[in-house]
Amino acid sequence: MVVQDLFYTNTAALADVVLPAAAGWCESEGTVTSSERRVQRVRQAVPLPEGTRDDLVILFDLARRFGHDWGEPQPERIWNEVRQLSPMHGGMSYRRLEEMGGIQWPCFDETHPGELFLHGRLWNEPLIGPRAPFSAVEFEPPVDALNADYPIRLTTGRRLDSYNTGVQSSRYASPLRKQEALELSPEDGRLYNLREGEKVRVSSRRGSIIAPVRFDPGLRPGLAFLTVHFHDQVSTNDLTIDAVDPKSGTAEFKATAIRIEKCTEA
Repeated sequence: MVVQDLFYTNTAALADVVLPAAAGWCESEGTVTSSERRVQRVRQAVPLPEGTRDDLVILFDLARRFGHDWGEPQPERIWNEVRQLSPMHGGMSYRRLEEMGGIQWPCFDETHPGELFLHGRLWNEPLIGPRAPFSAVEFEPPVDALNADYPIRLTTGRRLDSYNTGVQSSRYASPLRKQEALELSPEDGRLYNLREGEKVRVSSRRGSIIAPVRFDPGLRPGLAFLTVHFHDQVSTNDLTIDAVDPKSGTAEFKATAIRIEKCTEA
């Protein structure tokens, strides 16, 4: 098992080989694509720390050891290869990315401004590119059904101050960061006779965990929330189900049936 990362994570501790990589946002050259579909240039702002290597250099050296000499890693040349293979990035030369401060894909050629809306091309006359496939599906409720034994729907997600398991975000302090807790509506707090900060046992059909309670007036009664950030505090995914959406393959982590009980455990 090989791990290529910035930090010595719990995953890296399990690896046979750890490759210390560069921080893409400040130690590498290339591009970054945001969730807005905007591709922007990234420039190296600081030199690599001693013992660290750029991701591209690592990959090119691995290829060379496997008998494939790709030459020297040049970010712009690699990006141009991406543009050749992906028509939706065809018009995004380094020059245009710099002049325009970033471009949203799809961008089909060097006269195209980039699409403000992802599927805007479908309204063009004539149509640009292939038609979009649509699939009609019948509604199916979550696999983990609610009943009298498990009457609360647990959904999971992230908080603004943290990202996934906290490998990067936990390295700095945030006034927004709080101890992990099971968030409930104030109405459910009254229904179960709970106080804020009181610990409860949270159980699903797969296991149970202990977590303190915090009330969130933004939650409707019958809905609870936990994050996936702080496994060492609350093992959220001990509760979730392995079911996946049959079309997308998306895991059904956000629809777990649970019950809560008062708990005196430390």
